[in-house]
Amino acid sequence: MKVVAISDTHMRQKDIILPDGDILIHAGDLSLTGTKEEIVNFLMWFSEQPHEYKIFIAGNHDFMFETRPGEMKSYIPDNVIYLENSGINIDGINIWGSPIQPTFYDWAFNVDRGAKIKRYWDLIPDNTDILITHGPPFGKLDGNHNKERVGCEELALAVARIRPKYHIFGHIHQGYGQLSDGVTNFINASLLNEKYIYTNEPIVFNF
Repeated sequence: MKVVAISDTHMRQKDIILPDGDILIHAGDLSLTGTKEEIVNFLMWFSEQPHEYKIFIAGNHDFMFETRPGEMKSYIPDNVIYLENSGINIDGINIWGSPIQPTFYDWAFNVDRGAKIKRYWDLIPDNTDILITHGPPFGKLDGNHNKERVGCEELALAVARIRPKYHIFGHIHQGYGQLSDGVTNFINASLLNEKYIYTNEPIVFNF
């Protein structure tokens, strides 16, 4: 299966040249200000892509999925899969997605570090092959503009325990890229840089 990973498009989706693939994954921040109009606009674009499976999670900009979840889910096209602390099996590949992130100002899906956020990571099944979260784990492609590590410590521990083959995320635009610890391949798929300029390419891998 050929997987195409993107994140943090912030309404620049029509500028993106997407590679062909079987699964298209968006790791959150599809909108800029989180309005219904922005989100519906993205969903229409997303549903039109040729990839057989189109999966996304929300991010900290995507407020409506937190404040009016029932309404927003009603706008999701039938050929689009939304994950929110939930998973799906596609041709034997177990995929789990969560929008949760450590508290960051007053954005959406904030949960305090430590025991509170750990409850969400404890939900991730042990057999997860591809993990999608909006934010990074601590120490993995999580350096911000001040070169501070801002990833989630509890998420890093969960990933080390579960050992997924791939962990896809975004949120920290400056962390774009890939690295591997020999077990898990970490992908920060943020397409916009810290100035919200479209500078990065979708990341493709074969599962």
